[in-house]
Amino acid sequence: DELHESIERVMAGPARRSRVLDERDRRTIAFHEAGHAIVMERLQHTDEVGKITIVSRGQALGYVMPLPQEDRSLKSRAEYEDELAGMLGGRGCVVKDGYVIHAWGDQAKRGDWMSSAKPVISTLLLFALQDGLIESVDQPISEFDDRLVGKDRDISFRHLGSMNSGFLRSEGPGEAWAYNDHAIQLYQTTLFDKVYKQDPHEVSDHPKRLGAFGFEDGLKWRKGKRRLSASARDFARIAWFWLNRGKWGDQQLLPESYFDDFVRPGTPKDLPHTAKTKQGKDYLGIGSYGGGSDHFTTYGAGIYGFNWWFNDTGRLHPSAHTWPDAPADTYMSIGARGNCAVVYPSLNMVLVLSLIHIS
Repeated sequence: DELHESIERVMAGPARRSRVLDERDRRTIAFHEAGHAIVMERLQHTDEVGKITIVSRGQALGYVMPLPQEDRSLKSRAEYEDELAGMLGGRGCVVKDGYVIHAWGDQAKRGDWMSSAKPVISTLLLFALQDGLIESVDQPISEFDDRLVGKDRDISFRHLGSMNSGFLRSEGPGEAWAYNDHAIQLYQTTLFDKVYKQDPHEVSDHPKRLGAFGFEDGLKWRKGKRRLSASARDFARIAWFWLNRGKWGDQQLLPESYFDDFVRPGTPKDLPHTAKTKQGKDYLGIGSYGGGSDHFTTYGAGIYGFNWWFNDTGRLHPSAHTWPDAPADTYMSIGARGNCAVVYPSLNMVLVLSLIHIS
């Protein structure tokens, strides 16, 4: 027992038996860790499961400990790929040089991509720019919606895509950063209802837009909030399109110059966070895409733009990159419940994850 305790202490940190969790949390963690164990058991190139526990160690609320059957100094590519799938769980795939080199989970199952769908809205904004439906990303959206009043009349599409619009906040456009789902609702309703004046399916499925990607399972836009459901393998195509700077196959669907301008943080590193004041009244009556007008995180200044998160220094981490161990050009979408798409341009690779475990 002492030997096992020593091994686990080194691997996962000291046990934190003083951390008290209620019955609901213990049950949730148990299901979560059981999911990791099931995935690991079903994969061909992972070690056997040695232990499943919900005893907290270090920062982990619970964990699954593999049990190697032999000492090894090296691992095969297949072992690394299955180890990745076992750690993450859920559904996902890795696309490298245009090919799916590894996939796990049900690739055809569609799910809500949560906030990871926000870059898809920005993708369709760029198609609107190319089609001449908007003059520029800096065009005030009040030119499409005359209900906007006061400081909100100066909100542009760029402000909405960079989370510094000030919508329902005390600041004006460009004055502060806030992860603002009411602003995202304003973004999508303006784009679909005022700019395109079409149903989201008609917009996205157009053969000269996302319809060119040859989706296997199709995109599904929910009514009202326009939340997006897609399979992992189809969402990977959207990430791959960004990696290839607007090119799909031999078609340059969007000008490459757009990606020079927009694949980078859209907020200054010294941009302050929104003031801790009461949220303003939703005078347009459009509701929220999901959360509040200041939620999820205080990070963002210096690392966020057109709904992507970038690997750069920011206001809250001026001397460290967002992901220090990742290539400097990495950027990703982040959605609740582990719905993410990671783009690695220098590796010519994307990693797409749905309903996975992030720590």
